[in-house]
Amino acid sequence: MIDTHTHIDMLQNPELEIEEALKGGVKKMIIPGVKPETFDKITEFIDKYDCVYGTIGVHPSEAEKFNDEAAKKMTLLAHHPKMVGIGEIGLDYYWDKTFVDVQKRVFKTQLEIAKSLNLPVVIHDREAHLDTFEILKEYDMKNVILHCFSGSVEFAKQCTELGWLLGIGGVVTFKNARKMKDVVKEIPIEYLVLETDAPYLTPHPFRGEENAPKYLNLIAKEIANIKDLTPDFVIKETSKNVKQIFDFNKGE
Repeated sequence: MIDTHTHIDMLQNPELEIEEALKGGVKKMIIPGVKPETFDKITEFIDKYDCVYGTIGVHPSEAEKFNDEAAKKMTLLAHHPKMVGIGEIGLDYYWDKTFVDVQKRVFKTQLEIAKSLNLPVVIHDREAHLDTFEILKEYDMKNVILHCFSGSVEFAKQCTELGWLLGIGGVVTFKNARKMKDVVKEIPIEYLVLETDAPYLTPHPFRGEENAPKYLNLIAKEIANIKDLTPDFVIKETSKNVKQIFDFNKGE
């Protein structure tokens, strides 16, 4: 299994959780960038653990912290052999809509960095589906993971028609997550990847506790149940999808 989006750097006991994840069959874990001041911490993790990789970027909620210095550091760190993409970047209109223009500007700048380095992007899109979609199309982005996908089946089809992948996490295990279950049912397995988004969105039956990569198998099992597939097949196919977008041998 590959956890495409897990904030290991935010966990209470990262070393233990990495060990537990490996025991549970998680072979690779990817830490996304969130804000400039955590870039070095992510780099430390990917240097220390063979199974941990990173993406580098500034989360839309942190967009006001993005400046020329952050852009330079981001570009420099993106060349690290274990930095496999740019992210998580995008738009978030859920918490605060007072700086939407800043979010859009920073999002576009980071897409330009990704294109200049020929790296895939990990997208954060919360209640900003149309703007996110239009900006990604404007920049003709090909290698895209829509992290924690929260759109409708119709929107999912629009995205997958362009070859973009959908990150499916713990929400799919929630009993009331009808929309997400419908997306998983309707969208072919070749467009899905697994993620935990730890420490957030812990899957059932551990909802309310700290999330961790070791719970990735619960997400794979729920997808298998919805699509009437075996968990092993879901794990195999989603891992293949990840490897088609991320170059884990970038430094070789």
